[in-house]
Amino acid sequence: MKNILLKIFVLAGIALTVNACHQKEIVNVSLALVQTANGITSDTLKGTVKGTMLAGKTYYFKSDITVNDGDTLLMQNGVHLIAIGDGITAATSPEIFVHGTFISLGTQDAPNFITVANAATLHAQAAAQNYTNVFFGWWGGITATPATPTPTNPSPKGGDLILKWTHIEFGGGPAGANDVAAIYPSGTARFNIYFGNTTKNLIIEDSWFFGSKDDNIQVGSGHISLMRNTFELCGAVGGEFYNIKTGTLGDIAYNVFIGSATNSTKISDSGTSGIQCTAYVYNNTMIDGGYRQTKSGRGGSIDFEKGARGKAYNNLIVNCRFGLRITPDADFANVAYGNNYFYGYSAAIVGQFYSADSAPSVLAAPAATDIRSTTAQANNPLFYSFDVNQFNFTANPGPLSANVQTPNSVILGTQNIKLLGTSPGIGKGTTNFSPLGSVTATGTFGANITPPGHDIGAYQTDGTGNLH
Repeated sequence: MKNILLKIFVLAGIALTVNACHQKEIVNVSLALVQTANGITSDTLKGTVKGTMLAGKTYYFKSDITVNDGDTLLMQNGVHLIAIGDGITAATSPEIFVHGTFISLGTQDAPNFITVANAATLHAQAAAQNYTNVFFGWWGGITATPATPTPTNPSPKGGDLILKWTHIEFGGGPAGANDVAAIYPSGTARFNIYFGNTTKNLIIEDSWFFGSKDDNIQVGSGHISLMRNTFELCGAVGGEFYNIKTGTLGDIAYNVFIGSATNSTKISDSGTSGIQCTAYVYNNTMIDGGYRQTKSGRGGSIDFEKGARGKAYNNLIVNCRFGLRITPDADFANVAYGNNYFYGYSAAIVGQFYSADSAPSVLAAPAATDIRSTTAQANNPLFYSFDVNQFNFTANPGPLSANVQTPNSVILGTQNIKLLGTSPGIGKGTTNFSPLGSVTATGTFGANITPPGHDIGAYQTDGTGNLH
């Protein structure tokens, strides 16, 4: 493994310190070079962009920017990219179009930010439980798809989107003429990220997402690896943290999801790619999800539907409005699940640990390896410093009626959701399967895939898993 890592090239003035891998880490690395142009010295990006955004610098964009097919835009560590937008029109809500490759290489000590100028104010408002501006949709987000074919480029290939140790926040501005209507009908809210490329890779590791207006991330197709990220407070009255469609294959693991409008993860084969949507969802921690969505069965944690298949193991699902959902129109015979840990503050939550509109065979055979109870507030997972009974009638935003108790905590903040050593979830995970490992050649920087862990949830007592 070390020999593989030592073959990674240092490009475009990027200094990468390569450490020995943890023995439980799978690293998929391509030896193909990522070609980047010279460093970008102007602090304002506009039009067509490529090259290297230099470590520690702050850049701005106030109109749409585009990475062309065959080009690469790369961010070194400690970069701030600020969208100057007001969220009122498409023209004043700038978007990043990625028809080539976009790589953000933040580090644990110097993360990158793709955000807005008023981000500090918005975070302060969210902490004070004022969510109006948080869900406003200030800029257009990132849209990564192949370019529209032209006579001179009849078969554009597109590229990878690779994000490491990167904050992405407050997208959702209205779509306009530059958007593909099949993705974003005119005037609808855009996502923090849309990725759609059947042959390419979406790799997101150790990153943070906050404050989208609708879906936070939607994947139309592609090879995915979503590892060790933190998602907070996304979707005003609807939208998923991570919504994947037909043609999408990969792993969703060791993520923290708190305060989703609808589901933390939605896995659906809707569409016409001909490649069955398949996701392995394991060792995630999902808290207080689904309370801004009023549709039956929608909202909370893990949702397999419309022909999708995969696995769901070792997930910690706490006070989500609905638990595991595997609908009759999912490929439920090919969804394997177990060793999930459910906690419910109320009888209503307990009654939906397996969503009541799941396939009858799923409801008839809940996994014997699950940790769950028919009694409200039983089996407390024992977090270090997070009160699982932070419920009231008014604090959580959204349309639910006042007589429905909703969780007070929809952002993680400084709360510690690692498990105490006495938690019932310690040692109760299964490691009897391997990650799907769908990501293929991913440029120089590869994907660090953490396999299933012995402990339930995103944090492991051996130090692996989520590092936030």
